Amino acid sequence: MNKEDIHILRLMGEINRDGSPTQRELSQRLNLSLGLINTFIKRLVKKGYFKVRTMPKNRVKYFLTPRGVAKKSRLTVEYLRYSVNFYKEIKGLLLNKFKEIEGNNLNTILFFGAGEIAELAYLYLQLTGIQLAGIVDERQNGDIFFEHRVDGLDRLCQHNWDMILLTRLETIDEDITLLIENGVNPDRIATL
Repeated sequence: MNKEDIHILRLMGEINRDGSPTQRELSQRLNLSLGLINTFIKRLVKKGYFKVRTMPKNRVKYFLTPRGVAKKSRLTVEYLRYSVNFYKEIKGLLLNKFKEIEGNNLNTILFFGAGEIAELAYLYLQLTGIQLAGIVDERQNGDIFFEHRVDGLDRLCQHNWDMILLTRLETIDEDITLLIENGVNPDRIATL
């Protein structure tokens, strides 16, 4: 599933939920540019997925057509398939990484990043003998991650861990640089 299909599915969902949002409201809700929203809507109307009716006070209301409902259903199934495959791929990466870490006789790790990947990593970590020494995420410092308090970068100075696993996938290179700048030996940084 490509990014455009995901945007279209989200747009169709928003319009189906609330048929009369402005394009500006859709832009804000979906975090997409106003021009992109306009382009998607024109394309979807042209393909017969939506009908547009003008309402009083220069507003429009969008109606999902039967053809649009079918398209939305197909995109939803495709998205679910995509999500399950992504989940399986992450599971395999995590289990292989944990096996590698255990094979190097390392017993404790820090997670760097407290998002969804970290949540999955935590769940699969339970299947191993590795202990989670803590979680570092300067963006969520002080939050609770399962039973662990999320720490800031100062946690890196405590050396009661063997390896740090990057659990933020969107900024890997920047995160590696940040860790090295904060005194972490590159040999102690693991990526998926």
